[in-house]
Amino acid sequence: MNKVLLEFAQWLADKPWSTGLHESYYLYNWIETSHVLVLMLCLGMLAVIDLRMLGWILKDVPASKIAARLHWPMIGGFTYMFISGILLYSAIPIRTTQSLWFRIKLILLLAAGINAWLFNRHLARSHASWDLAPIPPNRTRVAAALSLLLWAGVVVCGRFIAYDWFDCGGEPNPPWIDLAAGCEVG
Repeated sequence: MNKVLLEFAQWLADKPWSTGLHESYYLYNWIETSHVLVLMLCLGMLAVIDLRMLGWILKDVPASKIAARLHWPMIGGFTYMFISGILLYSAIPIRTTQSLWFRIKLILLLAAGINAWLFNRHLARSHASWDLAPIPPNRTRVAAALSLLLWAGVVVCGRFIAYDWFDCGGEPNPPWIDLAAGCEVG
């Protein structure tokens, strides 16, 4: 699997627009900056929803009302972050593919997406029974806490990608790090 991923990254790195994006004096920086700013806004909205679902803030506001009001702005923001994330990956595909932090980030993103999907299903089915309750049911609180933890992990891993101390081909890594990062040896 690592070989296939690395071959794809090499193919992508050979595209002129990938090199141009990476070597652009402003474009890469603008994409990265806007990616982080939109992430901040979306995670701020998500934190409001999760903190309400934990029963920590806005206890007098129906949970479904908060979720409904912030749903579409967050969907738009996450769509932008997905597109800008693909562009950021495309600019530096080989190093990113072989980043342990990028791989962990993708796993956390997948887990956060599944958690959000399950939570939205749960909210749609059951909010009528607890919508006005100041403290939502345990299942709701667990999903909200998990959401906050997963997204915090995504942010931390995203920052570590830029400062990866497990670069393939740099300082010798333990074999399990090279395997997890997808370093192709010899």
